[in-house]
Amino acid sequence: MKILVVGGGGREHALVWKLAQSPRRPEILCAPGNPGTAEWGRNVPVGAEDVEGLLALAEREGVDLTVVGPEAPLLAGIVDRFRQAGLRIFGPSRAAAEIEGSKAYAKALMTRVGIPTARYASFDSYEEALKYLRSHGAPVVVKADGLAAGKGVVVARTLQEAEAALRSMMVDGVFGESGRRVVLEEMLEGREATVMAFVSGETVVPMVPAQDHKPVFDGNRGPNTGGMGTYSPVPWLDEDTMTRVESKILRPVARALVEDGRPFYGVLYAGLMLTAEGPKVIEFNARFGDPEAQVVLPRLETDLLDVLEAVLDGTLDRVEVKWSPRAAVCVIATSEGYPGAYRKGDVIDGAEEAAKQGALVFHAGTARGSDGALVTAGGRVLGVTGLGDSLAQAREAAYRAVGRLQFPGMHYRRDIAAQAAQVAGASEAAGQEPSGLGSNRC
Repeated sequence: MKILVVGGGGREHALVWKLAQSPRRPEILCAPGNPGTAEWGRNVPVGAEDVEGLLALAEREGVDLTVVGPEAPLLAGIVDRFRQAGLRIFGPSRAAAEIEGSKAYAKALMTRVGIPTARYASFDSYEEALKYLRSHGAPVVVKADGLAAGKGVVVARTLQEAEAALRSMMVDGVFGESGRRVVLEEMLEGREATVMAFVSGETVVPMVPAQDHKPVFDGNRGPNTGGMGTYSPVPWLDEDTMTRVESKILRPVARALVEDGRPFYGVLYAGLMLTAEGPKVIEFNARFGDPEAQVVLPRLETDLLDVLEAVLDGTLDRVEVKWSPRAAVCVIATSEGYPGAYRKGDVIDGAEEAAKQGALVFHAGTARGSDGALVTAGGRVLGVTGLGDSLAQAREAAYRAVGRLQFPGMHYRRDIAAQAAQVAGASEAAGQEPSGLGSNRC
């Protein structure tokens, strides 16, 4: 069997790595891929958003299944195009992926169906948005309506911060067309969590939860990024809450998409805030999260290939999806300056030594230099995932491996999963459920 994985980041490396473990021993192509995916398959220099180029590649190579990693090709209609050509592809249609592509659409859908979420208003007019902002005040969450690589959200605690965010999106165009419309939301208080699910029409199979760390600096300070690290499991998301997430959020939204004529086949990502009133949706995505995939996929015990095919075949309800009880913690090493302007082409030392520490090293923004050396090629460079019998052990394994990495200006947060590991450890010792509050930054 021949599989094509679309994308070239850490999520795609994790997908290729996991698919390569299938007992069916598939041949794997990755477009465009990276030096990490090249260890498990064959990279092909076709861009992830080049839909026609990818279609030609799949037809030329006789690909049996294409798996889409990033959101941009989904919103560009790659699934629709492949299906028109009679090719098998994993991911939602363009219409179904709109649940990520337009925050205004997602909020309207949630409001109509009664899915718990923050109160909001959406605007195409800067003047109207500013008027609303000044009448309602802060704190407030300002969101670019379209895709913004995980950076289009500003949690503004003052009116000055909110107005600056609104101006940068709608007037200065910092996110291009994605920021021409904005969504203004109430700021939710609680703890964050991410629950992804395999969805096949109305059949929903949740994955184990994870939590991402968006701000660039320790203590959740600084601007939002695409993700500085993540961990799984989440100690404050118990079985009762997971049942509520499935019954009140995931299943209703899958059903609503079917009723809208946009049946969803793929991975649905729910970014949640666990409030005093229960879980509420911050955002939906239409694919595996990055870097959430780097801690969730290592915990998957069922053959990923079997699950993906069951989603497409409509037989997901017949597959038993099993998960390891082990914990996983992923720490992202970034280039200096990220999420702003950053350097490229710096030589990376220690990647092989990090892997020898027992961690999984996922390439996110790397390339091979003219001399074959591994060099930086993106803002998020490497994701290092440690595994253990507890979050504390997994965290120790991840940071031990990160300590082997070196490149000029390398930055990483030193507090990934620190609080969760403490909460989990204290709860296990006391035999109690963890609790506590944080703030919304999804």
